[in-house]
Amino acid sequence: MTIRVLIADDQEMVRRGMRRILESQPDIEVIGEAANGMDALETAKRLRPDVALLDVRMPRMDGLEVTRNLLAPTADFRGRVVIVTTFDLDEYVYPALRYGASGFLLKRSGPTLLVEAVRAAVAGDSLISPSVTVRLLRHVTGPGRGSGAAAGREAPVEPLTKREIEIAGKVAEGLTNADIATEMFISPGTVKTHVASIQRKLGVRNRVGIAVRAWEMGYATKC
Repeated sequence: MTIRVLIADDQEMVRRGMRRILESQPDIEVIGEAANGMDALETAKRLRPDVALLDVRMPRMDGLEVTRNLLAPTADFRGRVVIVTTFDLDEYVYPALRYGASGFLLKRSGPTLLVEAVRAAVAGDSLISPSVTVRLLRHVTGPGRGSGAAAGREAPVEPLTKREIEIAGKVAEGLTNADIATEMFISPGTVKTHVASIQRKLGVRNRVGIAVRAWEMGYATKC
């Protein structure tokens, strides 16, 4: 399957570099570019890429607002969003993940992580730059957080089962479905079913959302 990608960044040189990296891969095709947020939103709705790579700071509409619009519960966009930015500021990271972005990548991360982030998003997984991940986990496990307190977040739509809590914790620790299946002696398909149920109960769109909520609620046991 060819992964169809939209690149949105206000710098032509950046778009050109990302296109060159992605199109060097046999399974990835760049189907469009946008130089501002409004064009990114309209182009994503029109072309319906599998993955939209969005910069944060763009004219007319920033990447966070584009993400919020594309991934709103009432939106019919079915692709994934990965934020690719120069800035790993908290005010960018947390809204992006809350809005449902499948990844948060720093531009300095290099070509390998860019390609991996696109593939991970399509697979239903997530990739976050390592430095961002460390700070994210420190944030949600800091003083007064975790241990069921949920950091002031709303409770799950319905309670998780004991098995779902265990799997949510392992997702938060960075394990893939295959890793979890091996550790728990169950099939990857069973893990996938549990993950889908966890997403629904926690009211999140992807594994990043599960990870954040699991750390907040004290389900993860190691960093």
